[in-house]
Order: sequence, then C-alpha cells, then structure tokens
Amino acid sequence: MQVQLSGQKIEITPALRERVNGHCERLTRLESRLLELSVVLSVDKLQQRCEGTLKVPGAAPLHAEATESDMYVSIDTMFDKLVAQLRKHRDKVCDKHQREVREERQYG
Repeated sequence: MQVQLSGQKIEITPALRERVNGHCERLTRLESRLLELSVVLSVDKLQQRCEGTLKVPGAAPLHAEATESDMYVSIDTMFDKLVAQLRKHRDKVCDKHQREVREERQYG
C-alpha cells in the first residue's frame, strides 16, 4: 500500500510519520489488497485535524476525519473510523460472496 502523508500549516515530524505508519499496519492486517492511503494533517488555531482517504479495490474510497485538541489523538480517532469502515466494507463483500454460493447450491 502506498502512503502519502502531508501537512497544512504543520511540519511532519518523524514521530508523526511513525504514528501514521504504525496505524497503516493495522489496516493492512484487515485487508491486504489496499491501494493507497492519503493522510492530511492540519492545524487551525487550537484544533488539530487529521483527514484520511483510503482507496480499496472495487469500491468507492473510504474517507474519515477527526478534529481534536491533540494531533496524536486525532490520528488515532481517524484511523479508528477508517478501520470501522473497512470492516464494514469487508463484511459486505464476504456476505455477498456467501449469498452467491448459497444461491448457486440451492438452484444449481
């Protein structure tokens, strides 16, 4: 999976990059065929914002964002949302496949 990390009004430190890459491993454990992840970190006064877009084969991109007072917390929250969306997508795909197999056995 290709990871693109960028910042608006914030410098991407090695610690922030490491935090994002650590969470990427969590996503790849759920789904190995992920194409690309784009993460944008931004600061606006006291709000630390993290936005992420995950491209999955055969589906629309998954998007999540989180705004917190701490950048690390916003990264964690955003990845939690992406994981939930990815699990839901994976369950839909698996359920559809199982339903097709059942129908094939029933009518085939």
